[in-house]
Amino acid sequence: MSKPRIIYAGTPDFAVPALRALLHAGANVVAVYTQPDRPAGRGRKLTASPVKQAALEAGIPVFQPLSLRNVEAQGELAALAPDLMVVAAYGLLLPKVVLDMPTHGCVNLHASLLPRWRGAAPIQRAIESGDAETGITLMQMDIGLDTGDMLAKSACPITPHDTSQDLHDRLSEMGAALLMQHLPALLTGMLKGEVQDEALVTYAKKLDKAEAVLDWSLPATELARRIMAFNPWPVAETLWKGETLRLWRAQAIDGANPPQPPFDKGGSETPGRIVATSREGIDVATGEGVLRIQQLQRPGGKPLLAADFLNSHPMLGEMLGVVTEDTH
Repeated sequence: MSKPRIIYAGTPDFAVPALRALLHAGANVVAVYTQPDRPAGRGRKLTASPVKQAALEAGIPVFQPLSLRNVEAQGELAALAPDLMVVAAYGLLLPKVVLDMPTHGCVNLHASLLPRWRGAAPIQRAIESGDAETGITLMQMDIGLDTGDMLAKSACPITPHDTSQDLHDRLSEMGAALLMQHLPALLTGMLKGEVQDEALVTYAKKLDKAEAVLDWSLPATELARRIMAFNPWPVAETLWKGETLRLWRAQAIDGANPPQPPFDKGGSETPGRIVATSREGIDVATGEGVLRIQQLQRPGGKPLLAADFLNSHPMLGEMLGVVTEDTH
């Protein structure tokens, strides 16, 4: 009896571990679908997606249609006679005719605990919102945006030290493990889904570069979450002496350390004022509490730990987020 035929659809780094797990287990992956090659890097050279690169290394045929809505692409997929289609961060909509093609339908690895954070940026929005945990949901796909029945979940905590990149890497490996745990049941149609509770739905809207500019009148906890959520993109930023600083890592602190005179860490200091500097970080007054910047970057420079940055740029008492007069 021939092995069940699996099509895998994914594009970025996030989708690579699950594909590799399938191949490592000897699953019969008959084709990989991924987004068309895109310009990347300074030379804007056409570059294959991480999933395409992994598929080619393994000798798996790769398909890169611009859309799955045209008849030719649908005929190509139907000819592969799939028993199951596994999707992870593919980036193309699957119309109903495609969803219905595989014997056991199409399943998706989504980086949240559905129905919380349907949509484009679930990892970043979970951090930004201060969620205590997130995870992976293996779901049966339907024509809605992340609306299908939930087949299985795996949860993990979010710590104050987690950036979106940290969580992304953890969740991608968790997704691979969750898929492999339930693959036998998926291939026999034995895995039954749970309908999502519409009352609990939240949407993770796509990230926007404009969100990266920090407002120092916000609470320190909110600013810290935003900085960690926006690492590695779009990267939080603020003005300093007329240039843009990018902030890569930060934490809200309780203000237990004594202030460096003449600055007040008790909450009456102007938001955006640097009230203390140390090897641990650059402490900034906010609308509520103090934010400790731990890693930052000047234009044209590399991201530096605060201690290294302060060696050449003393900042105590200076203001962040203020538009300075042009002196020229």
